[in-house]
Amino acid sequence: MRDRNNWQSRFVLIAHHPLLMRLFFISLLLISLHGFSQSPAYIIGVKGDTLNRVDAKGMKQGKWVNHVDELRGEPGYEEEGVYKDGRKEGPWRIYSLEGDLKGLEFYRWGNKDGNCQYFNPSGNLVREESWKALNPDKLYDTLEVEDVDHLNQYRTVIVKNEGVAIKNGIWKFYDPSTGMINRTQTYTMGKLETLKAPAVQDSTQVAQEKLVKPKEVQDYEKKNAGKKKIRVRDGQTN
Repeated sequence: MRDRNNWQSRFVLIAHHPLLMRLFFISLLLISLHGFSQSPAYIIGVKGDTLNRVDAKGMKQGKWVNHVDELRGEPGYEEEGVYKDGRKEGPWRIYSLEGDLKGLEFYRWGNKDGNCQYFNPSGNLVREESWKALNPDKLYDTLEVEDVDHLNQYRTVIVKNEGVAIKNGIWKFYDPSTGMINRTQTYTMGKLETLKAPAVQDSTQVAQEKLVKPKEVQDYEKKNAGKKKIRVRDGQTN
């Protein structure tokens, strides 16, 4: 009861002093703003989904839609996907500002990972990229790399982690009118591989190989060697 009376006495004292009253309300306002800043922020999408949510630690979580305006001649776009602890995770779709699908990317730890596809305005596939994500929480990472000279054979490589994705695997470039592959590029841990040119045979060796006769012909010529006249059956009847 005594504590309650003390608080009542203090409030009456503040109420009778305008300066103290003003400081009191400013303190309440600061407390309210601090509490609001710690609350998660989000928006509600057209389908009623919770989008663009930020948790109490300021990290992006769940479904997000990012909008990028046109800048310096580069076309604008929108992308939608999922954030996990502030990092992109899983499939992300990229759309033009007109609503056309431009790309389908996959992420892990906030970096591109796996096959990413890109399309022209007509929806035809024009490029397919292959990426390998590195875990940014590790100083070094371990990768299984396929030997380009011996398919289905792999070697373990330890790389320093720069916190970014690296090109790794086959990149394919398509003719959008036919859907056929125009060319390919192979990357191993960010390095573009060059195909080995086939060995060039000596012209004399090639000529000798062309002159080698079948065994049956050699046996026939050996059997009839030295004979002046060789009778050959041609299947005709007299």
